[in-house]
Amino acid sequence: MPVKLNAFRGIRSSKFRHVYGKAARKENCYENVLITQKVHDTAACAVNPKFIAIVVEVAGGGAFIVLPLDKTGRIDVTTPKVAGHAGPIYDIKWCPFNDNLIASCSDDCTIKLWHIPDGGIKATTSEPLVDLQEHQRRVTHLEWHPTVDGVLFSVGYDFLIIVWDVNHGKMIRSINVHSDIIYSISINRNGSRIATTSRDKKLRIIEPRTGKLLEEAICHEGPKACKAVYLGDTGMILTTGFSRYSDRQLAVWDERNLSSHLKMDTIDSSSGVLTPYYDHDTRLVFIAGKGDGNIRYYEITDSLPFCHYLDQYISSEPQRGFGVMPKRGCQVMKCEVFRFYKLLATKSFCEPISMIVPRKSDQFQPDLYPDTASPTPALSLEEWLTGVNKNPVLMSMKTGMTIKTHRPVPMRPGDMTSDKNAEKKFAFLTMETRADYRPLEILKKQKQKLRKVCNKSVDHHRSLGQITDLIDSDIRETFDDEFNNDLTDISDSFTKDTDDWSRNLNASDKDIKTSTNLDTKFQQLQRIWGCNVPSKNLNNSKCQRIDDAILSPDCYSNCKFSEGERSNRNSAIINKLDIKAYEESPKTISLNRYHEKEIEIIDKPTPKSEAELKRAYVSQCEEIKLLRRQLVSKDRKIRELEDLLNQLKNRH
Repeated sequence: MPVKLNAFRGIRSSKFRHVYGKAARKENCYENVLITQKVHDTAACAVNPKFIAIVVEVAGGGAFIVLPLDKTGRIDVTTPKVAGHAGPIYDIKWCPFNDNLIASCSDDCTIKLWHIPDGGIKATTSEPLVDLQEHQRRVTHLEWHPTVDGVLFSVGYDFLIIVWDVNHGKMIRSINVHSDIIYSISINRNGSRIATTSRDKKLRIIEPRTGKLLEEAICHEGPKACKAVYLGDTGMILTTGFSRYSDRQLAVWDERNLSSHLKMDTIDSSSGVLTPYYDHDTRLVFIAGKGDGNIRYYEITDSLPFCHYLDQYISSEPQRGFGVMPKRGCQVMKCEVFRFYKLLATKSFCEPISMIVPRKSDQFQPDLYPDTASPTPALSLEEWLTGVNKNPVLMSMKTGMTIKTHRPVPMRPGDMTSDKNAEKKFAFLTMETRADYRPLEILKKQKQKLRKVCNKSVDHHRSLGQITDLIDSDIRETFDDEFNNDLTDISDSFTKDTDDWSRNLNASDKDIKTSTNLDTKFQQLQRIWGCNVPSKNLNNSKCQRIDDAILSPDCYSNCKFSEGERSNRNSAIINKLDIKAYEESPKTISLNRYHEKEIEIIDKPTPKSEAELKRAYVSQCEEIKLLRRQLVSKDRKIRELEDLLNQLKNRH
């Protein structure tokens, strides 16, 4: 008897069968975000490992906010915005090779590129890096080239697709093969093909460099919008749309032959427009509908039925749009394979949702994370225009670190992103690396200048040392005694004024105790005048090295207040020094008599505010500089006097 074949083939094995969605806690969400209310099918949100950008509602024109990814919680209504468009913004996209560069398109028929510094914008800005103007009607969709840095695709209501070279701010090609409004645009993995859907219900395959239409066919017969996404490098395209009876559908197509679909399924009978999101690494497709509260996910295979339903994430809150994190920003140690940023339709709220594959081990899972696309371009623009195609440059995710870009990664030194506005483009370097991109010749010249300055300072200190060695011991002791007396008088008046000031101020007990501590204040005075000379040396050796310290300009420049001294500076008074100089006449020179500049301590009114105290401190610094000049001139005169004495001795 013939053997009957069993129709049951068992359950298909898949490691993604139990994928589930996990919403972030409230403290990790973004609250009080005034999401735009404009009715359009774009996401109104863009995410990368550094920032999240959300289109917001403003009175007139269009704007969006950019927040660092870790700045969660309640967002202030006065948060700075990027507001340079004259009409509502329809789409925003981060550059895949530069996490600080974002493009936006608007109802004002323009496309603008913006640079966002690492810490986020500090004030509302309206000056873009590049302003692209070629569309005649509103611009609704943007897409960056996946392998070439600086190539951007834009879609407008003028039925055109324009390919831009944003490095030079010019148009490469305008593609005019549509006869109606374009609903979506998707690019394959190496950027050699474009798939579009439009209001005439057709799916089109286009070669972007030549603008040639390769294939076209009707994909969904319903009147509402249909969307398309390239399934990586498989050569297949997945579309979502409506049947003639308004049932929502899903279909898979072969890009080489659009005469018939490979598979078509009916999903449900809801009215929201479905948008597909594809992950090439896991070959998962996530489908979310505008106004729905759930997200369905499917697995793609190379054989029939090509698309396998897995499960869905269900939520009670309807969504207005989604932002999608690039794979290099996912948390591999939590087995996160995809992350959405959901904009709620009924609240001013943005909620991260992680798609997680449950695993018992907390180690890196190589089967879930194959090498993914890195933020390095695979081709230059010139190579791509000549017909060269390459897949993205891959990187490993085994380190578990989130990969962020701080600057464009060029293929050659001349291919740096945005040749114009170079200063702004280099401004987003992090403070940790402190890289220097100036030409090598400029750096060499600066190093030579620094060496010359250092040599001059060394010679200066050497000459000062020789001058001090030539001074006679008697003259030096006399000078030290006079200077020591002046220093003591200044310190006494300084202490007296400090006591008065501390009594006037309503300071704490600790501050009053510190201000009345004579030893502490005297040590501060020593640090100012003598560059941290110990008090023992001042008392026992008659200020042996104070004159050397004051003669050294570097020593004076290093005399700065410590943190504790800055805090007590409000309670410190330093009287102003008046310096009077006698005019030198030829008669006094002939008699070899030199009259030095006299220092008089003049009592000044006690400062009543911090501003007056600062002015007194500034004036004191200027007078100390004059005193240093006086000491230098005095040493010079002493040396001249010694020379004259030697000449007289030689004559006799």
